[in-house]
This record gives sequence, C-alpha cells and structure tokens, in this order.
Amino acid sequence: MENFASQVKRPVNSRFCNVSSYMTQLLEIRSDDPKLHVVFIPGNPGVIAFYKDFLESLYELFGGTASITAIAHISHTKRDWERRLFSLQEQIDHKVDFIKDELWNSEVPIVLVGHSIGAYMALESLRRTQEKVNYCVALYPFLMVNPESMQQSIVAKISASFILSFLVSYALALLGLLPRWALRLVVLTLIGRAWSNTAIEAACSQLVKYHILRNVLFLTNSEFRKLSETPDWIFMRENRDKITLLFGQDDHWGPLKIFEEISKQVPGISLSIEREGHNHHFSCTEAGSLWVAQHVASLIKGKLPISSQ
Repeated sequence: MENFASQVKRPVNSRFCNVSSYMTQLLEIRSDDPKLHVVFIPGNPGVIAFYKDFLESLYELFGGTASITAIAHISHTKRDWERRLFSLQEQIDHKVDFIKDELWNSEVPIVLVGHSIGAYMALESLRRTQEKVNYCVALYPFLMVNPESMQQSIVAKISASFILSFLVSYALALLGLLPRWALRLVVLTLIGRAWSNTAIEAACSQLVKYHILRNVLFLTNSEFRKLSETPDWIFMRENRDKITLLFGQDDHWGPLKIFEEISKQVPGISLSIEREGHNHHFSCTEAGSLWVAQHVASLIKGKLPISSQ
C-alpha cells in the first residue's frame, strides 16, 4: 500500500492565469488519466496555500484518478495585481467564468468543493453551471448570518467601517516588516502550535499583505450584507441530489441550528456533522486536512462511482 501511495502522491503546482481579465492563482494536481475534475473554492481569506495539505491528500485518496484545481479569490494573492477591492458577487462571477473558460469542454464529471463562504460560492456557481457540474460538496458552510455569534458581530462591525478596516489591515501589515523568524514567533504566539507548517507559512507569507487584508474585510462586509437574506430554499430543494453539506460540531459560522433549518427546509438533502474535533479551520492542521479529504473522497466516490475506477 505504501508503494502504491508513493506512486500517486504528487505536490501541488502553482500557476497564474487570466480569468475574467483578472490575474488568478491556481493550485493544481493534474491526473495523467482523469476520471473526474475537482474544483476547490476556498473560504475567506481566499489564500489557497492554506489548503495545500488537503489538496494533496485528496489527490492521493483518489489514487491519481482525479485532477484537482484550487482557485484563489481575486487579489487574495501575494502580488497586488488589480489594485482594488472585490465583492462577494464579483468573486462568484470569477469562479463561474473559470468553469466556463477552463472546464466547459471537459469530458469528465466536474465536482465543486467549497469551504465556508467558498461553499456559498460553490452553490451559486452550481446554480449557473448546472448543465456541466455534477456534484457540489459544502464544507463547514457559511450560508446565513448568525446573530447569536459575538465573534460575527465584531467582525461585521470592523468590516463595515472603512476606518476600522484600514487600521486593522495596516496594523497587521506592519508585522510583515519583521524578520521571518520573528514573524513566525508572533504567529505561533497568537495561534498556538497546533497549526501545521503549511498553514504557518501561508499566514507569514500572505496574511501580512495590506491589499489581501483589505480585500478580506471588504469581502467579509459584502458577505454579511448578502447572507442576511433568506437562503434560496427552492434552488436547494430542486438540486438536493447534487448537494452535500458537512457541518462542524461547534462552528459559529455554520451552527447546528442552520443544519437543522436546512434539514427542515430541504428534506432528503445529504447532511453530516464532523465530530472528530477538527474545527472550521480544518486545513490549518495536518489531521484536519486528512480527515476532511477522506470524507470528501468518500462522498464523491459514493456519488460518482466512475471516480473510483
């Protein structure tokens, strides 16, 4: 088994391409003989480097039969290509354009996997590409504002204020002036030592960029405005056979009351709860990345048997 795993294990490859006239970062692992294509949409921050361990584990679990592509959000990359801020709707349009530009002529099934607000983006992308996308997996989804969450309330107030957004972004960007060893020590102090080296490196290299931080907060503000609305239950009922959602046991972004509301509004939809002790930021630990990759692979293989051939 170890020899087989070593044969299918591949590192992600980073490349930039033009999508909707915007410079876009992709992390890819291409199969030599793909039976399906998994497109991953990150949460917010849309820094796909955080998901490197998850993506590589997912590829390995398919035995090299699936091509994997993760698409970053516009201006959530190291270089400030665009020099402006992008809303939730613009980020959704960007993902839809990527599917239409890059994958529309694909002859293998396409699966969308989204995390947090990326799950909402995946569902909205499914809405506009139903004739092409076969399945959508929503991980720890942020689909509705949680008025009982103090953390969401604080984040909403900061993101809604230009002054507070500027100050927070500027203060964190100043940390980027520290030597890397000192910045790493600060990150370890703030988040503890549970995070993987992959996640720590992503935080040190990208979450101290002013333009990324401003885009994170601008996107957050548009998320809160949009997700204050009632979800489109009709769309979810009509597409219940194409949608699966995974919730966390203690996740204020996707609390279990929303799990229960979806169960009530969309009977028969595939829902599950992760009870292994991983949290909303699953990709920041090696154990969380592996467990979620195993869960996603199992779901897809059960839905699309061709993927396990």
